[in-house]
Amino acid sequence: MRFSFVRKAAITIVLVGLFDRLFPYGFSGAVIGGFAGAWLVGVVLGRADVRRDRRAWYALALAGVFSVALIDDPGSLSWALFWCALSIAALMPRTGRFDDAWHWAARLGLHAVSGIVTPIADVSRSLRARRGVRHSPGAVAAILALPLIGGGLFIALFAAANPVIAQVLAAIQLPSIVQMLVWALVATCLWPSLRPHSLVTRLAARLPDPEPILPGTSLPSVLIALALFNGIFAVQNALDIVVLWSGGPLPAGMTQTEYVHRGAYPLIVTALIAGVMALAMLRPGSASERHPWARRMVVLWVVQNLILVASSAWRTIDYISTEMMTGLRLAALAWMALVALGLILICWRILAGRSARWLINRNALAAFVVLAVCSFIDLGAIAAAWNVRHQSPHRVDLCYLAGLGDAALLPLIDLEHRTMDAATRDRIRHVRAQTYTDLSARQESWTHWTARGARRLVTANAMLGPDPAHPSALPDGAWWNCDGSVGGASTPAPRP
Repeated sequence: MRFSFVRKAAITIVLVGLFDRLFPYGFSGAVIGGFAGAWLVGVVLGRADVRRDRRAWYALALAGVFSVALIDDPGSLSWALFWCALSIAALMPRTGRFDDAWHWAARLGLHAVSGIVTPIADVSRSLRARRGVRHSPGAVAAILALPLIGGGLFIALFAAANPVIAQVLAAIQLPSIVQMLVWALVATCLWPSLRPHSLVTRLAARLPDPEPILPGTSLPSVLIALALFNGIFAVQNALDIVVLWSGGPLPAGMTQTEYVHRGAYPLIVTALIAGVMALAMLRPGSASERHPWARRMVVLWVVQNLILVASSAWRTIDYISTEMMTGLRLAALAWMALVALGLILICWRILAGRSARWLINRNALAAFVVLAVCSFIDLGAIAAAWNVRHQSPHRVDLCYLAGLGDAALLPLIDLEHRTMDAATRDRIRHVRAQTYTDLSARQESWTHWTARGARRLVTANAMLGPDPAHPSALPDGAWWNCDGSVGGASTPAPRP
């Protein structure tokens, strides 16, 4: 369309102005979701090809879902998923089809990088006349010199002669260098979604299919390697079954907690490496892929890796029960479930003769589902609630709960209502009061307000009642530690 470029430039300017108004003090609050929704509308209005592409509308719908998640509780995961969905919608009309997650990951990476060069290239192209006449920077400067210099001269003379014009000019505040840099950065992020660079799709299309290749994967090498790997993994799994699953004796000088914590994450890395090696050793069309014993030993190896993942999950669960739950450990359990599913899909791919594209798409879909669910739930709140329910009040790590912020507010109120000694209750009461005060202050500011925070505040007020208890006063020269204890002075007598 004739005015397509101008319309997209106008949409970008409006969105940059909206960003400047919505985030005067930082990128936070439910207004992030509002800005995401405005960006989504801008892409729909500015891109006729997106409006005509039915597949792009599925990606736009997902972007709308994640913008709702950003309104409820903004987070980096929700923002990343929103950007990916919006970028897929922007690129979909230029790809023709959804081929596989491997090529789309490359497109999204190139699309993100292209944001640096796309606005510069488009501005340079816009300086050329539509009838084929090229305007160099010197020619453009020559064209603008007379109106700019003459206009500035006349404005200065009128300001000297007319006090009203002088006052208006004095009231104008030019933006700072930092503010202009922020505007340029936001425009750089917005512009590629309205005018994606053609190199994004061209370079991604040249990527080969993701078939892992290892040197020395002849049939004899594969058979020997599989026999050796199965033997090594059998020893590891046997030791885990004896020590971890059956409660056998530990090595001298090692506690159960040390044994459990030491192997949780290295075993997952081992399973991932083994999965990639299994794919490379039974690459489609190779001699080992058609050999019955190679296929059997790979299946056995994958099963042993599943036992390895189960041991890692058991170690993590055991460590949580002896120590505490954290959001990171909860995410690690979800990651282990994805690794186990990936191993099962690898085994199915080998037995059914599926392609690498099939395998990657299924794993990407599983990962997307898990990440989408995590964008709507608060892992920190789940971890805090678990610790409060399964630990005695004096064992709960109050520093960790304080670090979670308002995610731990409701569990802290539950913990405060349990039976305990007065000193522990006073510490919990301080952490709860500080968390409640911080949440209340943020909810009073429209730039920091969130829907989830509003729901938590209503529930907290109902649980605390009209006259919540207050912690003991802080002595002169003292300070509160993260766990509610008092530092720098003698501890005051706690309230009962």
